[in-house]
Amino acid sequence: MSRDLTRLLCPQSVAVVGGGGWCEQALRQLRSFGFEGEVWRVHPDPTPVEGVPAVPSVRDLPAAPDATFIGVNRHATVEVVAELSQRGAGGAVCFASGFSEAQREDAAAAALQTALTNAAGGMPILGPNCYGFVNALDGALLWPDQHGCARVERGVAVLTQSSNIAINLTMQRRGLPMAYVVTCGNMAQMRQAQIAEALLDDPRVTVIGLHIEGFRDVAEWVALATKAYERGVPLVALKVGVTEQAQRTTISHTASLAGSDAGAEALLNRLGIVRVHDLPSFLETLKLLHCAGRLASNALSCVSCSGGEASLAADMAATFDLRLPPLTEGQSAALERALGPMVALSNPLDYHTYIWGDAAKMAAAWRPMAARHIGLLLLVIDYPHTDASEWASATQAAIALHRESGRPVAVVATLPELMPEAVAAELMAAGVIPLCGLREALAAAEAAARLAAPPPPPPLPPIPDVETRMIDEAAAKTLLSAHGLSTPPHVVLADAATEAASDLTAPLVLKGLGLAHKSDAGAVRLGLTQGALAAAADTIGAEAYLVEEMVEGAVAELLVSVSRDPAHGAVLTLGAGGVLTELWQDTTSLLLPVTKEDVRQALARLRIFPLLTGYRGKPPADMDAIVAAVMALQDCVIAQGDAIREVEINPLICTPTRAVAVDALMLVARDSQPEET
Repeated sequence: MSRDLTRLLCPQSVAVVGGGGWCEQALRQLRSFGFEGEVWRVHPDPTPVEGVPAVPSVRDLPAAPDATFIGVNRHATVEVVAELSQRGAGGAVCFASGFSEAQREDAAAAALQTALTNAAGGMPILGPNCYGFVNALDGALLWPDQHGCARVERGVAVLTQSSNIAINLTMQRRGLPMAYVVTCGNMAQMRQAQIAEALLDDPRVTVIGLHIEGFRDVAEWVALATKAYERGVPLVALKVGVTEQAQRTTISHTASLAGSDAGAEALLNRLGIVRVHDLPSFLETLKLLHCAGRLASNALSCVSCSGGEASLAADMAATFDLRLPPLTEGQSAALERALGPMVALSNPLDYHTYIWGDAAKMAAAWRPMAARHIGLLLLVIDYPHTDASEWASATQAAIALHRESGRPVAVVATLPELMPEAVAAELMAAGVIPLCGLREALAAAEAAARLAAPPPPPPLPPIPDVETRMIDEAAAKTLLSAHGLSTPPHVVLADAATEAASDLTAPLVLKGLGLAHKSDAGAVRLGLTQGALAAAADTIGAEAYLVEEMVEGAVAELLVSVSRDPAHGAVLTLGAGGVLTELWQDTTSLLLPVTKEDVRQALARLRIFPLLTGYRGKPPADMDAIVAAVMALQDCVIAQGDAIREVEINPLICTPTRAVAVDALMLVARDSQPEET
């Protein structure tokens, strides 16, 4: 059900239900933020709080409020929500905890959350277990604590499931204009993607930042990404749950399904939502996108008056997907005219201090570094907190450079505390991006250059977790080969009788069937002749055997797998394969369906990619055959519907002429019967 959040987030009338310090603080914040609408209270004691008297019940309010802060216990919250819904209220913030996020401790908690959503009906609610929201555009908020937001005319929106993180983000002193801060709590009814989609309707929102603990409905995220692209509003995600420990914490805190981080990464990439990994980089990325939007290139120029800073910037940039291109002849000539012969010309540029203090000369010297092929010019300037008066010329030079060139220009303080708020405000008002922290600035630049094109067709939907069973390697290969995947000629034997394998060409491979990791169990023998099969089988001792022709001439070995992630969809993983897969840790993931070009680009991101293209005179692998193998695997997974839950080819032997799946592990839903097509 689509719900209109306009009355809730942009209210003309507000009610606070409950007493105590939290509700008093909610009233205090309304007053201090300059809310100009009606403010009402519901409490048995009519004594005014913050100048607002109380009525005893929701029924006694003079009208249905647009937005209500509900600060009573969880059982009373359900009753109040029902009364508000019946009166036609615009929406509510449910502050109380003890709903589905507490179901491990209280068996009745999930049922109570169901009762809450039933009570709300069509009325939107935030939470439960959340602080609410701050609307700094209109001076409206339902917020039971301090916050650091200031009134703005336009800015970024931040949504988080964590109220504490939301408070901390509002306290930033980095010059970032925050238009909305919304906490989602455990999202009983309104989920994060739905709230973000509603905020896209406000043209004053420039960027949306999402602190995400887990995904629930992929279709909602697809809808959000599509609408955001159509509106030209970038989406930035700080997705937690990378580690197993973090995933456990996430599940207990929000009742969200964190899923695999590879799946989350693939989903965000698929939707064109750029991802960062820490709060400082999150804020700086939002700021850069607010000021400059998507960068046209990941090519940077960096300017400093210190060789040490220039070297630091070069070293740090090397850890990101960024380029510091060498100077062109035109740049070098222009720089030499501006700086003279005493300055070594390079990118990063150390311009020394010969022109320091002269805004016009600094702007002229920096201008060649803002060439058309450069995505962003970084001017490294640290302002002392003692006396920064002499640094005013650098500020003016940066502003003049941006005004005259029209190019994206950022002033970067290597240490965040060396960017004064007043300077940040002055720079931002002039269109120059004030970035706090060199590493954070580089992370923001990488993210802003990585923003994707419009989202492709929706990924395959997630499917529920079910019990699975493993089918043996021979059956898995037969199914895969029916969809066009190349596998070695083979036979399945109850024992390793030589005559049964007589049609196969040696050298041969003997495998004991029924094991997921045969090499680890010592159930694989390589390079055998027909005459050696029986003796080799005696050392394995399996109930059945797979005998197949050995694939030789490998250029590289790849892992190719698909897992049906219950949180994100069908996750395709490509990586370095063979027995050293875990040691290499060289993988990249995509969501199905993919195109051939998607596969080629993904392979190019692997560290072992040079092996595939011919390393040190070695022959290259057949890339067309590799791509065809991946597409055949995709065809098989899609054709089998929900039956295949996981399939892993490891290794896919890549030779100069073919790509052959020499091992395959497949898990299917226990009650399914995958069929060849």
